[in-house]
Amino acid sequence: MVYESNALELGGMVCDSNALEMRCTVYDSNALEMGDTVYDPNALELGGTMYDQNALKLRVMMCDLNALEIGGTVYNPNALELGDLRLFHSADRHSPSPLDSALALARAADASRLAFLSSKRTSVPIASGQQALQSSAYVLRAKLGSPPQQLLLAVDTGADVAWAPCSPCASCPAAASQFLPANSSTYTPLSCSSSWCPQFKGQSCADAAPSGPCAFTQSYGGDSSFSALLVQDSLSLDSDVLPNFLFGCVNSVDGAAANLPKQGLLGLGRGTMSLLSQSGNLYQGVFSYCLPSFKSYYFSGSLRLGPVGQPKNARFTPLLKNPHRPSLYYVNLVGVKVGRVLVAVQPDSFAFDPATGAGTVVDSGTVITRFVATAYAAIRDEFRRQANASSGYTSLGAFDTCFSTDEVAVAPSVTLRLEGLDLTLPVENTLIHSSATPLACLAMASAPANVNSVVNVIASLQQQNLRVVVDTANDRLGFARELCN
Repeated sequence: MVYESNALELGGMVCDSNALEMRCTVYDSNALEMGDTVYDPNALELGGTMYDQNALKLRVMMCDLNALEIGGTVYNPNALELGDLRLFHSADRHSPSPLDSALALARAADASRLAFLSSKRTSVPIASGQQALQSSAYVLRAKLGSPPQQLLLAVDTGADVAWAPCSPCASCPAAASQFLPANSSTYTPLSCSSSWCPQFKGQSCADAAPSGPCAFTQSYGGDSSFSALLVQDSLSLDSDVLPNFLFGCVNSVDGAAANLPKQGLLGLGRGTMSLLSQSGNLYQGVFSYCLPSFKSYYFSGSLRLGPVGQPKNARFTPLLKNPHRPSLYYVNLVGVKVGRVLVAVQPDSFAFDPATGAGTVVDSGTVITRFVATAYAAIRDEFRRQANASSGYTSLGAFDTCFSTDEVAVAPSVTLRLEGLDLTLPVENTLIHSSATPLACLAMASAPANVNSVVNVIASLQQQNLRVVVDTANDRLGFARELCN
């Protein structure tokens, strides 16, 4: 969510300088010519296929969908759907095979093992929204309706309610795709008397229209809001189809429409309206995601749904519950190290307090990590001391620790000390570099002086090329290193 629209420009990066959940737009003018890669933005609306004119042989390549877990094996997720040909992993097929026959003969005592072997893995491609839709949010391919209509929905772990712009919506963000309710045979608007309507804070039924639609309004980003109807339709993720999925069908936008995700949002929070809650036991309360670099042009990241295929080497920290902000994934941050130095901060800087909302949240929708003001000042000062830039430091908007890379050969590492694990951030998750000058900035900032000033946020830039595992069934959240660029 963006709270203010004052912007800054760093190299090819445009950011909101006062945002808690900062949205950054990244431009690389040379990217379309690098590596002879041809990027057709319209292709994203026609199957999401990225074409490389020197790699058309990928159209017949069989890919190993387990490569992301093995390390060292590279695959192109876009090869799964090129033109009219769709390739499925063998685990997605249900036709009889020798393996199926052998499993069917297993003893009753092997039931749990059989279930494991017979389970398929649901994996949905993720890409940087900047490259796909000129948006700061990461997006995934999803389909709504019958027959299915493809949309690129923002991946947001800090939200529950899913929504999509529905045609006609003249005030919705400029986008190549809007959901067409009239073209779906399974589209069903819910009435204001539905038991779901109050959970979406829908308007009460008018006396004159006791069976009227469930209409609701929701703010997003602080300076924009939208009006929508609560509806049901089929949601398709990979080969999974969730019938009667509840979402908001947006019909008007007020305020800064540019701050809204262009084609809608999929809520991955832990509240009652989120994907996990609506899917029941299908995914057993487990999902993970790997975010590629925000500069990546490809759908090389993934949202992995369900316990099958989750990394065995993930290290976990407990999830904390805040009844006043039940959608958010709170974790217990106990300290921050810069290099080998544990930064001294005030005792309550990271303390979890459900009454005030204080604590630390892991969020895919925020761009740069934020710390409460006193903690950030201590972390920044220690980073500056160890980096020791001879010409000092400059500020650019929200970033107040920018320095010449000619003067700092190796920047100090930053380690987040969570209960049960230490997460040392790779340098690409710590610094933002200018593409025009030898300049880098510490990609962290102080929380803004508003209602969220007590919240620390571990944001998407710091999560790049990590698989973040959310296991609500066991109240834990984990990290595993994974290169998904």
